[in-house]
Amino acid sequence: MSGSSAHRVLVTGASGFVGRAVIARIAEVEHLQAVAAVRKPVPTFPVDTDQRLAPHLGPTADWTTALHGIDLVVHCAARVHRLGETAAEAEEAHRQVNRDGTLAIALQAARAGVSRFLFISTIKVNGERTEKDAAFGPDDAPRPLDPYAVSKWEAEQGLREIAARTGMQAVVVRPPLVYGAGVRGNLDAMMGWIARGIPLPLGAIDNRRSLVSRDNLADLALAAITCRQVPDKVLMAGDGHDVSTPELLRRVAAAMDRPARLVPVPAPLLRAAAMMTGRRAAAARLLDSLRVDISQTCSELDWRPPHSTDAGIAAMANDFFERKR
Repeated sequence: MSGSSAHRVLVTGASGFVGRAVIARIAEVEHLQAVAAVRKPVPTFPVDTDQRLAPHLGPTADWTTALHGIDLVVHCAARVHRLGETAAEAEEAHRQVNRDGTLAIALQAARAGVSRFLFISTIKVNGERTEKDAAFGPDDAPRPLDPYAVSKWEAEQGLREIAARTGMQAVVVRPPLVYGAGVRGNLDAMMGWIARGIPLPLGAIDNRRSLVSRDNLADLALAAITCRQVPDKVLMAGDGHDVSTPELLRRVAAAMDRPARLVPVPAPLLRAAAMMTGRRAAAARLLDSLRVDISQTCSELDWRPPHSTDAGIAAMANDFFERKR
C-alpha cells in the first residue's frame, strides 16, 4: 500500500477484545485513520478515532453509511458459542452471522471501492488438535468440526469468490487462542482459580499449544493491510512460541505472584472424568496439542511477533487484578 494521504480503515467488532487492540494499533500509524464500527459510542478509543454506528451483522445488514470513504476493512466481528443452544440452533445462528453477515459486508465493501478486506478467521478451520510434534500450516486441508469453525470456513470460501469476481483483495488470518488484557472466558476463569490458590489436576499434561497475544494479532493485522503485495496463502497467527498447559499455568501464576498448585493427574483419568461429566470439549483444550506454523506468515509479510508471550501474560494478569479491585 502506498500514497501520501491517510487511508481510512474500518474495523468491525471495534469494541470487542481483538477489535480494540486493532483500533489502538492503527491509531499509532501516521498514514492511517482508524474508523470504528460500533453499536454505541465508545469513550475510551484513541481521540482521533472516527466512530460509526454499525448494523447487526447479518445477511441483510446495510453497511452503506459505515463504509463511506473507507479504503480498507479489518473484519473482527463474529458470533461465538453460546450456552444452551441446540446443535441446529448454533449452526443456523453462526452461518447467519459469521458466513452470511461477513459476505454481506464484504460484497458491499467491494462495491464501495474498498481495496483490501482482512478477515479474522480461526485456526479451528484447520481442526481441533495436532500431534505434539506437528503443526497446522496454510496448505493443510481444512477440517472444521463445530458450527463456529464451519461458518468461518464457509465465509473464507465466499470471500475468495467475491475477491475473484470484484477485484477486491481478500486476506484471511487464522489465529489460535487469543489472550491478553481484557480476556474473558476460560482464561479469565483460570486466573480466578490461580488467584484463589485452587489446586489444578494438570501437572502431568505433556502437550504443546500455540497462542497469540491480542497485541501480536493486532500487529499482524496491521502488517496484512499495509503490505504492498497481498499474500496468496492464509496467514497463520501466533506468538512463535508454543507452551504446554502446565507451562502456561506456571507463567500465569508467576505473573500474578501466586503459586501454581499443579497436581500430576494422568491425562487418561482426566479424559475419562471429562467424558462422564459432559465436558469432553473443554478438557480437550487443556489436554490436546494444537500447534500453528507461522513461518510462512513471517516470510510473506516480513513480520515477526513484536511482543513476547510473557509480556502478553503480564498484561493479562495486570488487567485481571484491576478488574477485581
